[in-house]
Amino acid sequence: MMSGYLPLLAGLLIATPAAHADSMPDITGVWATGSEGGKVEIYRCDDALCGRIVDADALRENPDQLDVRNSDRSLRDRRLDGLVVLQDFSGGPREWEGGPVYDPQSGDGARNGELRLREDGSLEVKGCVAFFCRTRVWTRAD
Repeated sequence: MMSGYLPLLAGLLIATPAAHADSMPDITGVWATGSEGGKVEIYRCDDALCGRIVDADALRENPDQLDVRNSDRSLRDRRLDGLVVLQDFSGGPREWEGGPVYDPQSGDGARNGELRLREDGSLEVKGCVAFFCRTRVWTRAD
């Protein structure tokens, strides 16, 4: 009699990890940065997460807009469209660490950054240089 329950029990045990994985937060997708109409797509890059610019007011006016505010003069000829601004973030399910982080609006970057998914579904993006940190809150755009 007990042997009839074994396949059912085995099926439940196998299904549980998949169901649990579906409930884990996933920050991949497009996020509104709240600054200059910016949107960044967070995507998988190898075993980590990265983010690239996919939209901004300046890009709608001029799709060939360059990274003119970059503090490194040698990088000012890069196009903003598709520019990677978040690199090599790992962790989860609600917090990730990585870097570098780049803000094309100010032209500043940070070697290290943190991403934190808040309870309301928004994403805190934090970059620090020495003891000075700046945090922005992004919202889902997709």
